[in-house]
Amino acid sequence: MKAASLFRSGAFALAAACAVAASWSPATARAAAPLAKEQAPGVYRVMVGDFQVTALSDGTVALPVDQLLTRTTPAQVKKILARNYLQSPLETSVNGYLINTGSKLVLVDTGAAGLFGPTLGKLVTNLKAAGYQPEQVDEVYITHLHPDHVGGLMAGDKPAFPNATVRADQHDADFWLSQANMDKAPADAKGFFQGAMASLNPYIAAGKFKPFDGDTELLPGIRAQAARGHTAGHSLFVAESKGQKIVFWGDLMHVAAVQFENPSVTIQFDTDSKAAAAQRRKAYAEAARQGYLVAAAHLSFPGIGRLRAQGSGYLWLPVNYAAPQ
Repeated sequence: MKAASLFRSGAFALAAACAVAASWSPATARAAAPLAKEQAPGVYRVMVGDFQVTALSDGTVALPVDQLLTRTTPAQVKKILARNYLQSPLETSVNGYLINTGSKLVLVDTGAAGLFGPTLGKLVTNLKAAGYQPEQVDEVYITHLHPDHVGGLMAGDKPAFPNATVRADQHDADFWLSQANMDKAPADAKGFFQGAMASLNPYIAAGKFKPFDGDTELLPGIRAQAARGHTAGHSLFVAESKGQKIVFWGDLMHVAAVQFENPSVTIQFDTDSKAAAAQRRKAYAEAARQGYLVAAAHLSFPGIGRLRAQGSGYLWLPVNYAAPQ
């Protein structure tokens, strides 16, 4: 009896399984999930002494770098890119950086907002994903007044950081906020002036723009360092805490694969390409010699790492991934 009962229950289970199998068809299979369109939030944190630095992605923009880079040739650029499994147009990061000193929140560059097309403008969203609100930012330091660095100062027709003081070199302000300079600029360059004016003038009107001139102590542990060439007042920002150091390069460089190998290569966006190349060589050499962290607006996100001299150029060593402590 027991064996017969087991046989009958087993036979029933087998029949049920066969019935399910017979009813299945490709048409009834569950469809694959749609392709996801977003990366994870563009946020990465690193400690520099007691300072917490948070990289914030504004997005990426495809740049025809073989046509933009100078003191080289398009063919040479394409060759170097191919050797690095890249091609032109090159997806180029636009990064900003938030420094939490423990008493102040300082934002270095603001991204483009709507000034550089629909693939950018994510910095404030990522600031919020990092756990902060724009109203909490105390100071905004601008490396230079190009649209992909100042556009994020505005949220529509209102200041994006209403409680912040904005700081940039006076030489850049004098150049990019000048109506006379815009009037005599080529047609394809006028947008740079218009973007700077639209982004900064509301802060000026509110008494929240405080320019500096060259090397300047801005806060305890944070200073501006003149690096003029890319623009008339292009600045680096240096943050130091407990013997550790990070330097924010702004647009000291644009294309890692090309310009680390050959620091003399420049870009059409440079106001003074000879001076820009000299500043890059100086900054590379110091960073490699001292071994401190650097952060750059157009290095692949998060754009933080170190340099090591290699032959006549340099090797880029991205920061090792680590979870926040």
